[in-house]
Amino acid sequence: MSPFRGSVPFTADWKHFRLEHEDGVATLTFDRPDKLNALTFEAYADLRDLLHELPHRDDTRVLVLRGEGKSFCSGGDVNEIIGATLAMRPDQLTDFTRMTGEVIQAMRECPIPVVAGVHGTAAGAGAVLALASDFRIVTRSAKFAFLFTKVGLAGADMGAAYLLPRMVGLGRATQLLMLGDSLSAVDAERYGLVSELVDDDGLDAAIAALASRLADGPARAYAQTKALLTRELDMGLNAAVELDAMTQALLMRGEDYAEFHAAFTGHRAPQWKGR
Repeated sequence: MSPFRGSVPFTADWKHFRLEHEDGVATLTFDRPDKLNALTFEAYADLRDLLHELPHRDDTRVLVLRGEGKSFCSGGDVNEIIGATLAMRPDQLTDFTRMTGEVIQAMRECPIPVVAGVHGTAAGAGAVLALASDFRIVTRSAKFAFLFTKVGLAGADMGAAYLLPRMVGLGRATQLLMLGDSLSAVDAERYGLVSELVDDDGLDAAIAALASRLADGPARAYAQTKALLTRELDMGLNAAVELDAMTQALLMRGEDYAEFHAAFTGHRAPQWKGR
């Protein structure tokens, strides 16, 4: 993680979600279960700021997104956001819509792996948060819905029209973003949207296993892999191969690369340092 810090301290108390740290895993829980964890203006802003802060911390190797109660996240709060936006000026609306997009951009650019544990409903912005995560562990009873057109807005919200076709193909993305219908977890897995499909009572164990594996692994290699996956989406092959070559050459000077060789020749498991 970056060692360079200025005058701004780390945030000690996130007021619009619950954040817990343990063994390199930061678990963010949307905790408005009575509202199916609907997001507020402040929750978006806190999520954006957290994603910008995490790369500067030395206590986080993985970020897990969870929802408390019956659902993962039902999207923006109808009363607190949709109702409020009706009275906003155009400049205020642009500030808001740009902020929601900044959350997704920060998720993709954050060097820390992001795991979404999806149960119940992942709708609207909740579905895009899951989409922008690096891994999606999903229960069989869960459902996705990119329902922006159903409230009279474009389905291309928060980068969904950029990310979703690259994951499930243009045809499926058109169906999901234009019609806004619910997608079962089984169909989501068939489309390629699900990383791991689990029984409803197996979500906690599956998340813990993946988060532990990522937290104990070669963090710098993971960070560079994520960066290359994101950046090379818009590159030609020639530029992508050159970027791969430069990245690998730099990583070959890292401690983890030397540690792998020492572990291999010493017939032991590597002790990754993330350097």
